[in-house]
Amino acid sequence: MRFTKATNYALHTMLALVAASPVKPVGVQQLAEPQGVSPTYLSKILTRLVKAGMIESVSGANGGYRLSRKKEDITFLDIIHAIEGNASLFECDFFHGDECLIQAVMKEAEEKMESHLKTTKIADLAQKLSQG
Repeated sequence: MRFTKATNYALHTMLALVAASPVKPVGVQQLAEPQGVSPTYLSKILTRLVKAGMIESVSGANGGYRLSRKKEDITFLDIIHAIEGNASLFECDFFHGDECLIQAVMKEAEEKMESHLKTTKIADLAQKLSQG
């Protein structure tokens, strides 16, 4: 199973924003530099996170991005869906009638993974970072 690099950047960016001050916005340059990604590319990812309602953009000299939802409410699955969408990872291309047995196994595996990602909060990871 493979997610795009955009998801990787989004997860790391959200971790940085959860660990940052909830009031003071973080600039795109500050978010991009530690990840070794261009601010332009990261801006496109941040736009998706804004559209998903997880963060907000603050304009002005001290502008940047900050959380727009409670950090305790943001799950890994929320972030992944904001970047990747929520289409199934596996779609059978063959016609088997009502149910493809292979599709059923893949769907069950995906549901288990989504359940884990839905219960894993990005704030829990940030807390581990601050303790370490």
